[in-house]
Amino acid sequence: MAKQKTAIVPTREENYPEWYQQVVRAADLAENSDVRGCMVIKPWGYALWENMQAVLDAEFKRTGHKNAYFPLFIPKSFLEKEAEHVEGFAKECAVVTHHRLEDDGAGGLKPAGELEEPLIVRPTSETIIGAAFARWIESYRDLPLLINQWANVVRWELRTRLFLRTAEFLWQEGHTAHATAGEAQEETALIHDVYADFAEDVMAMPVMKGEKTAGERFPGAVQTFTIEAMMQDRKALQAGTSHFLGQNFAKAQDIMYLSDEGQREHCWTTSWGVSTRLIGGLIMTHADDDGLVIPPRLAPAHVVILPITFKAEDPDAVIAYCEQVAEDLRRQAYAGRPIVVELDKRDIRGGDKTWQWVKKGAPLRLEIGQRDIAEDSVFMARRDQSPKEKQGVKRELFINNVASTLQQIQDGLLEKARAFRAEHTRVVNAKDKFYKFFTPPGNGNAANDNADGAAPIHGGFALSHWNGDEAIADRVQMDLGVTIRCIPLEGELERCGFADAAGEGKCIFTGEPSKTRVVWAKAY
Repeated sequence: MAKQKTAIVPTREENYPEWYQQVVRAADLAENSDVRGCMVIKPWGYALWENMQAVLDAEFKRTGHKNAYFPLFIPKSFLEKEAEHVEGFAKECAVVTHHRLEDDGAGGLKPAGELEEPLIVRPTSETIIGAAFARWIESYRDLPLLINQWANVVRWELRTRLFLRTAEFLWQEGHTAHATAGEAQEETALIHDVYADFAEDVMAMPVMKGEKTAGERFPGAVQTFTIEAMMQDRKALQAGTSHFLGQNFAKAQDIMYLSDEGQREHCWTTSWGVSTRLIGGLIMTHADDDGLVIPPRLAPAHVVILPITFKAEDPDAVIAYCEQVAEDLRRQAYAGRPIVVELDKRDIRGGDKTWQWVKKGAPLRLEIGQRDIAEDSVFMARRDQSPKEKQGVKRELFINNVASTLQQIQDGLLEKARAFRAEHTRVVNAKDKFYKFFTPPGNGNAANDNADGAAPIHGGFALSHWNGDEAIADRVQMDLGVTIRCIPLEGELERCGFADAAGEGKCIFTGEPSKTRVVWAKAY
């Protein structure tokens, strides 16, 4: 039997969907729960989410938002007030109809106590928060009202994948109310930028900022803005959205204020959110065939120290040296928080221990034995390099430079991801070339390729002109499984390095005039 060459089997090229599942398992991030479609987020995975929360929460508060919490259960009548909204979520709703259990007489339990009105388990909170806003807002002096909540939501998914699509997931959802459309639109743009900056500066995940088409818009919104990232299978991941809701929800929920002119007027509202799907995005942007690779700004542990005590004359001295290195490192800071150090003293084989941390993606590993102590040095390995690349570094030099080393890794991951996106983004000016770009090698039916299949990796982002006809977009989705990910914001193509794609042109499907190219891709 051939010796395994990578820590993760299969590799990305062999079977990308299965590779993803194996990385999640090997990195000890999460597992499927006993409740179908739900997941258990394990400590290493939850620490990633906590670090994401910490950065985003600080940014929300810096921009004037305050946290609150709203009920998990939403009366059915609330969703019925906004027809387009309820239509968008109806097929995903979990419904509570009873409030207790009784003995069924056969050794089991049966639901009893039917509710007067069914309750929907929160799929999103526009309606329940809108009802609170209607109570809280009286005059223009109460505006703007800027609220965020960290919560869980339930959307009943039949085909699930850890972090990317589960029946229950964690997220934050922001909801704001304003006196004017302009102020609400400014808020929508502000949060759109917050998400994009977080993705690129913290996650090292390059994104394209743009507006969703009418067919891809959030149910009930006037405008939806998105950040779209390319994963290593060249599919797009919608990583965050910010919605300008106009007055649609304000009118449905009677959210009104008394203007400074004494007139009763409806507010203008927004909503916006990101979720634990970001962890899936992080995995698919940076992980390799040896496991997870974590950007240092989000790492649960920046440095892992592995004492080499096997055959050591004085194992206690090795541990003491490692503890001192850990203490010295913890006095250093990186990106606004102390260096987090994991000292792994478990009594297991050194090779097994090393590979566990490789697969978990810790940015820096230090192996320290008696020889290193004698030279007052550490043996360092970086996760962004080959597992076999290690180097001896004087202890004081490593400690003093640890923050700059971590930033080198952070910057390198972003540049690598940008280069990957550039390599697999095409300016496409003809329909036949467009269809060829998205058709898997040897597969005559591109629409059969989906997120759960193991088709050869192909496609990417196509930048092509489109005349705005939703029927054409529907046809392309039916033929190829490809959707319009976004209409890039003004200047966004240039910002992302695709200046040659900017400007007006002709729709590649009809020849009609087109103001700008749009981003097409297969997607999660």
